[in-house]
Amino acid sequence: MNALFKRIDRWWLAALLLWTVPFLALLPLGMLWLRQEGVLLVWLTALVVFSAAGYGMQFWLRRREQSCPTADQTQPNPDWPPDAEAAWALVEAFAGSIEPDDWPLGDGQQLGLLAQRTLEKVAGHFHPDVDRPLLELTLPHTLLIVERASRDLRDSITENIPYSHRLSVGALVRAYRWKPFAERLLGLYRAGQWVMNPAHAVLNEAWAHLRGRGYAMAQQDLARWLLREAVRKVGRYAIDIYSGSLLLTDEDPLSRATDGSVKDLAVAAESESENASGPVGEPLRILVLGRANAGKSSLVNALFGQLRAATDLVPDTTRALTPYRLEREGLEIALILDAPGVERLAYKRLHEAANAADLILWVSAAHRPDRQSERQTLDALRTAQSARVGRRPPPLLVAVTHIDRLRPLREWQPPYDLTETRNLKAMSIQAAVTALATDLEVPIASVIPVCLAEGRVYNVEDTLWAALLGQLDRARRARLLRCQDECRRKENWMLLRRQLANAGRFLLALPGR
Repeated sequence: MNALFKRIDRWWLAALLLWTVPFLALLPLGMLWLRQEGVLLVWLTALVVFSAAGYGMQFWLRRREQSCPTADQTQPNPDWPPDAEAAWALVEAFAGSIEPDDWPLGDGQQLGLLAQRTLEKVAGHFHPDVDRPLLELTLPHTLLIVERASRDLRDSITENIPYSHRLSVGALVRAYRWKPFAERLLGLYRAGQWVMNPAHAVLNEAWAHLRGRGYAMAQQDLARWLLREAVRKVGRYAIDIYSGSLLLTDEDPLSRATDGSVKDLAVAAESESENASGPVGEPLRILVLGRANAGKSSLVNALFGQLRAATDLVPDTTRALTPYRLEREGLEIALILDAPGVERLAYKRLHEAANAADLILWVSAAHRPDRQSERQTLDALRTAQSARVGRRPPPLLVAVTHIDRLRPLREWQPPYDLTETRNLKAMSIQAAVTALATDLEVPIASVIPVCLAEGRVYNVEDTLWAALLGQLDRARRARLLRCQDECRRKENWMLLRRQLANAGRFLLALPGR
């Protein structure tokens, strides 16, 4: 205590007191005035009543915040693969059970144990068959979790706690040392009040109790928020790493095109006599699938608004997966991959193309009801994609072609309102859309009727493009996870080569040392 006083300049302390004395005198002078006016008890009663109302409102707000999640708390990453969502549910349940009494903020060892428990829950989800799943985390990834969770928690404290940027740890320690002395002085003051003015002491004790409960509740809420946010931050980054969503390097997975896209962009540039330099980042890959002569190449031409792909008027026109580079308003650079009929594609080639796609555009003819083979192919693709828990399946849109060949055959007067029950053509189109959605087991909202005949192109520029743009968010998430997989493989080999090279240089220089 004496050392603390010696460090304080008495003249600065005197100047500070001169500033604060007039403000500190307001309270006793105001109390004296209220007593002289005979309204001191009225003021004290109002103080207790308003404090009780404030405490009740604070209690109600606290219950309301516990019943509904706030927007300020850490949220899951929407770009996570499906298996990460169950891991986040475990983290959220654990965070909801945290109480400050069980995990005191002042105990660093307990806080370390809290982070360890969070990591164990995430590790146990991704490695359920391992006895000690936490040890499956590499040392660089562990340091990365601590680094990024601490950074985010620092930002949260700086943004949400007043004067946190000015409050030092030393100030908190010194204030804590003054606490016993201040409590003794407060005890003497309260004892003197009971002797001098019992009525005032009763009201003052009631007000102090309510105020203390309110402060304690606010303190508990702040500690609870900090602890739960720490759990969520650690859990979020742990899920990022265990699910493969967080890389050791800071490189954006979409900043460079993948090897497959580089080759496809080069092929597209050659066929279109364009510059083969390609985009800086990874393009969106749209795969067009369907049976032969369903209108896949015609649909590609309609999407471009000009002739790019050879049409299916002659059987076996499209013999290999053909990429085309597409740039349109509202859509970043994309690759449309026109595939031959699915019955001509080998099983392995079909699944490789689907795995490398971010959106699948399935083309099916409205006047061909024999869709058993299409359903079998789609089911096989969906089964294979659902087994990849670390990747999101690409969204699926179905284009129903040849709607101009539906009954009545000679009628063609678009546009058609499919809710119109007096128009036979509209009823036929609606029936074809419903039947195809049922046969292929896809949502009816994802089935778009189009006409691709020369001079009759209909419903491509508006409805099909609107549906495609509506699936962009899901397609981008699928692209991100696809690129993360490739970046992770490249990162593993790059780090291994760098480590071996550095180790070799160290061993070569060791004799000289």
